[in-house]
Amino acid sequence: MTVIGNSVGGWIAAEMGLIADPRVSGVILVDAVGIEVPEHPIADFFSLTMDEMFSLSFHNPDPFRVDPQTLPPAAQAAAAGNRDALAIYAGTAMSDPTLRDRLGEMDTATLVLWGDSDQIVDTDYGRAYAAAMPVARFQLLTDTGHMPQVETPQQLLDAIWNCGETDFTDQRDLGIN
Repeated sequence: MTVIGNSVGGWIAAEMGLIADPRVSGVILVDAVGIEVPEHPIADFFSLTMDEMFSLSFHNPDPFRVDPQTLPPAAQAAAAGNRDALAIYAGTAMSDPTLRDRLGEMDTATLVLWGDSDQIVDTDYGRAYAAAMPVARFQLLTDTGHMPQVETPQQLLDAIWNCGETDFTDQRDLGIN
Protein backbone atom coordinates (compact mmCIF):
# COMPACT_ATOMS: atom_id res chain seq x y z
CA MET A 1 0.00 0.00 0.00
CA THR A 2 1.00 3.62 -0.40
CA VAL A 3 0.80 5.74 2.74
CA ILE A 4 -0.22 9.37 2.23
CA GLY A 5 -0.19 12.08 4.87
CA ASN A 6 -0.50 15.86 5.09
CA SER A 7 1.22 18.09 7.67
CA VAL A 8 1.50 16.09 10.92
CA GLY A 9 -0.05 13.19 8.99
CA GLY A 10 2.91 13.48 6.61
CA TRP A 11 5.25 13.18 9.56
CA ILE A 12 3.40 10.01 10.59
CA ALA A 13 3.63 8.69 7.00
CA ALA A 14 7.40 9.33 7.00
CA GLU A 15 7.73 7.39 10.26
CA MET A 16 5.73 4.55 8.73
CA GLY A 17 8.10 4.52 5.74
CA LEU A 18 11.03 4.20 8.12
CA ILE A 19 9.60 1.04 9.64
CA ALA A 20 10.33 -0.73 6.34
CA ASP A 21 7.21 -2.86 6.53
CA PRO A 22 6.97 -4.83 3.26
CA ARG A 23 3.29 -3.89 3.05
CA VAL A 24 4.26 -0.22 2.56
CA SER A 25 5.37 0.16 -1.06
CA GLY A 26 5.47 3.94 -1.14
CA VAL A 27 5.02 7.11 0.87
CA ILE A 28 3.53 10.41 -0.25
CA LEU A 29 4.24 13.40 1.96
CA VAL A 30 2.00 16.42 1.40
CA ASP A 31 3.39 19.60 3.00
CA ALA A 32 4.67 17.46 5.88
CA VAL A 33 6.12 18.75 9.12
CA GLY A 34 8.41 16.80 11.43
CA ILE A 35 12.00 17.67 10.53
CA GLU A 36 14.14 20.58 11.62
CA VAL A 37 15.55 22.75 8.82
CA PRO A 38 17.71 25.69 9.89
CA GLU A 39 16.52 29.00 8.43
CA HIS A 40 13.17 27.39 7.49
CA PRO A 41 11.11 27.16 10.68
CA ILE A 42 7.66 25.67 10.99
CA ALA A 43 5.04 28.34 11.74
CA ASP A 44 4.13 28.39 15.43
CA PHE A 45 0.68 26.87 15.09
CA PHE A 46 -0.15 27.27 18.75
CA SER A 47 0.44 31.03 18.77
CA LEU A 48 -1.62 31.77 15.64
CA THR A 49 -5.16 33.02 15.57
CA MET A 50 -7.58 31.15 13.34
CA ASP A 51 -7.48 34.01 10.82
CA GLU A 52 -3.66 33.93 10.76
CA MET A 53 -3.78 30.17 10.30
CA PHE A 54 -6.01 30.52 7.24
CA SER A 55 -3.75 33.23 5.81
CA LEU A 56 -0.66 31.04 6.12
CA SER A 57 -2.37 27.82 5.00
CA PHE A 58 -3.95 28.81 1.69
CA HIS A 59 -2.85 30.46 -1.53
CA ASN A 60 -6.24 32.17 -1.54
CA PRO A 61 -7.61 31.93 2.00
CA ASP A 62 -10.88 33.83 1.56
CA PRO A 63 -13.06 30.91 0.34
CA PHE A 64 -11.89 28.78 3.26
CA ARG A 65 -12.15 31.19 6.18
CA VAL A 66 -14.45 30.09 8.98
CA ASP A 67 -15.35 31.96 12.14
CA PRO A 68 -15.00 29.28 14.83
CA GLN A 69 -17.64 31.03 16.94
CA THR A 70 -20.25 30.23 14.27
CA LEU A 71 -19.57 26.49 14.41
CA PRO A 72 -21.94 24.21 16.34
CA PRO A 73 -20.75 23.30 19.86
CA ALA A 74 -19.87 19.75 18.78
CA ALA A 75 -17.62 21.05 15.98
CA GLN A 76 -15.96 23.51 18.38
CA ALA A 77 -15.32 20.67 20.83
CA ALA A 78 -13.87 18.48 18.06
CA ALA A 79 -11.54 21.29 16.96
CA ALA A 80 -10.37 21.80 20.55
CA GLY A 81 -9.78 18.06 20.91
CA ASN A 82 -7.80 17.98 17.67
CA ARG A 83 -5.65 20.87 18.88
CA ASP A 84 -5.00 19.08 22.20
CA ALA A 85 -4.09 15.84 20.41
CA LEU A 86 -1.73 17.74 18.12
CA ALA A 87 0.03 19.30 21.10
CA ILE A 88 0.52 15.84 22.64
CA TYR A 89 1.75 14.14 19.47
CA ALA A 90 3.75 16.89 17.80
CA GLY A 91 4.69 19.11 20.73
CA THR A 92 4.95 22.83 20.29
CA ALA A 93 7.95 22.53 17.95
CA MET A 94 6.05 20.27 15.51
CA SER A 95 9.26 18.35 14.84
CA ASP A 96 11.53 15.56 16.00
CA PRO A 97 15.20 16.58 16.03
CA THR A 98 16.22 13.01 15.08
CA LEU A 99 13.87 12.51 12.13
CA ARG A 100 15.85 14.23 9.39
CA ASP A 101 18.94 12.08 10.00
CA ARG A 102 16.88 8.91 10.32
CA LEU A 103 15.27 9.59 6.93
CA GLY A 104 18.67 8.91 5.35
CA GLU A 105 18.05 5.22 6.09
CA MET A 106 14.64 5.11 4.41
CA ASP A 107 14.53 3.02 1.25
CA THR A 108 10.81 3.37 0.59
CA ALA A 109 10.04 5.32 -2.58
CA THR A 110 8.69 8.70 -1.50
CA LEU A 111 6.93 11.51 -3.33
CA VAL A 112 7.13 14.87 -1.56
CA LEU A 113 4.36 17.20 -2.76
CA TRP A 114 4.45 20.85 -1.72
CA GLY A 115 2.21 23.85 -2.20
CA ASP A 116 4.14 26.76 -3.67
CA SER A 117 2.23 29.15 -1.40
CA ASP A 118 2.63 27.18 1.82
CA GLN A 119 3.59 29.58 4.60
CA ILE A 120 3.30 27.02 7.40
CA VAL A 121 6.40 25.27 6.03
CA ASP A 122 8.02 26.88 3.00
CA THR A 123 9.10 25.19 -0.21
CA ASP A 124 12.78 25.01 0.78
CA TYR A 125 11.67 23.08 3.87
CA GLY A 126 9.89 20.66 1.51
CA ARG A 127 12.96 20.34 -0.68
CA ALA A 128 15.04 19.58 2.43
CA TYR A 129 12.53 16.86 3.37
CA ALA A 130 13.00 15.22 -0.03
CA ALA A 131 16.77 15.67 0.09
CA ALA A 132 16.91 13.81 3.41
CA MET A 133 15.70 10.58 1.76
CA PRO A 134 17.72 8.49 -0.70
CA VAL A 135 14.68 7.53 -2.78
CA ALA A 136 12.49 10.60 -2.99
CA ARG A 137 11.18 13.02 -5.55
CA PHE A 138 9.99 16.57 -4.86
CA GLN A 139 7.13 18.14 -6.80
CA LEU A 140 5.75 21.64 -6.41
CA LEU A 141 1.99 22.23 -6.65
CA THR A 142 1.10 25.63 -8.10
CA ASP A 143 -1.19 28.21 -6.53
CA THR A 144 -1.55 25.95 -3.52
CA GLY A 145 -0.91 26.35 0.19
CA HIS A 146 -0.47 23.91 3.07
CA MET A 147 -3.64 21.90 2.42
CA PRO A 148 -3.92 21.01 -1.27
CA GLN A 149 -6.49 18.32 -0.50
CA VAL A 150 -8.84 21.20 0.40
CA GLU A 151 -7.62 24.00 -1.86
CA THR A 152 -6.61 22.24 -5.11
CA PRO A 153 -7.77 18.63 -4.76
CA GLN A 154 -7.65 17.84 -8.49
CA GLN A 155 -4.06 19.03 -8.78
CA LEU A 156 -3.12 16.88 -5.79
CA LEU A 157 -4.92 13.83 -7.20
CA ASP A 158 -3.25 14.29 -10.59
CA ALA A 159 0.19 14.43 -8.92
CA ILE A 160 -0.58 11.29 -6.93
CA TRP A 161 -1.94 9.35 -9.90
CA ASN A 162 1.00 10.40 -12.09
CA CYS A 163 3.73 9.64 -9.53
CA GLY A 164 4.10 6.08 -10.82
CA GLU A 165 5.05 7.41 -14.25
CA THR A 166 8.34 8.91 -13.09
CA ASP A 167 11.42 7.54 -11.40
CA PHE A 168 12.33 8.42 -7.85
CA THR A 169 15.89 9.69 -7.87
CA ASP A 170 18.47 10.60 -5.30
CA GLN A 171 17.64 14.14 -4.21
CA ARG A 172 20.77 14.72 -2.11
CA ASP A 173 22.17 17.16 -4.69
CA LEU A 174 19.49 19.77 -4.01
CA GLY A 175 21.91 21.73 -1.83
CA ILE A 176 19.43 22.29 1.01
CA ASN A 177 20.97 22.24 4.48
